[in-house]
Amino acid sequence: MVAKHLPGLEEKIATVRGVRLRYEVGGDGPPLLLVHGLGGGASNWVELAPALARSHRLLVPDLPGHGGSSPLPAAPRLDAFAAVVAAVCEREEMLPSAAVGHSLGGLVALRLALRRPEAVRALVLAAPAGIASTTRARETALTVLVLARPARLVAPFRRLVARTPWLRYPVFGHVVVSDPLSLSPAAVEGFLAPPMLHSDVMAAGRALVRDDPRLDLDRVRCPCLVLWGARDRMVPVEDGLEYARRLRAPLRVVPDCGHLLIGERPDACLDAIETFLSR
Repeated sequence: MVAKHLPGLEEKIATVRGVRLRYEVGGDGPPLLLVHGLGGGASNWVELAPALARSHRLLVPDLPGHGGSSPLPAAPRLDAFAAVVAAVCEREEMLPSAAVGHSLGGLVALRLALRRPEAVRALVLAAPAGIASTTRARETALTVLVLARPARLVAPFRRLVARTPWLRYPVFGHVVVSDPLSLSPAAVEGFLAPPMLHSDVMAAGRALVRDDPRLDLDRVRCPCLVLWGARDRMVPVEDGLEYARRLRAPLRVVPDCGHLLIGERPDACLDAIETFLSR
């Protein structure tokens, strides 16, 4: 099985910190790292990556255990995932970099900013998990249940789902998106393709549940933007308010949008990201 490729980017494989990491690079401009969520993969960014690549040099990894990347030998904490991401960024000479992280990827990017403050010049957190323990548990359980495991069964039929709008309802429901019909065919395939290749999603899920970023948020030194879907049923917008307060960062709420905001409302996300980074 072959991982779904992002248009205009080059697929690469590198061994870093004991992980055979699949990632994609491309574009012109200042470095920008895109980090997907739990149960996802680099192709989750299919709606945003081509547009962002017009003004940024992108690096988009499959996190360890996800998509085409092998698992970490041991991953009790998200710091281990952040270390792998930092290592591949260094390999591509893309540090310092701005970073955009979705869901679990927001926490990985946050841990990178805390671990290597000189390496992250700006941070966009798109519906990051991690504030309340109940939210973290729900994030792990629901994302693995809704995206990783059923999607693995659906993934071979992803092209059929992509071209048949009504099939998006049983696949995506109203849990991870506000309106399944708002997903483009490319977004549907981008979310459903990675689970076919997953090798160890649960390690990241366990690390996520153990991670409580609240005590560390006041140590983040780079400019931050918090981005949230108004109808996020997996990670409620109240968590976004707390992230914004603790980070002393602006919160931008995208109307009529669920947890998969990077695919459901890519235009609004692109505007928020570009406006923030341009400042």
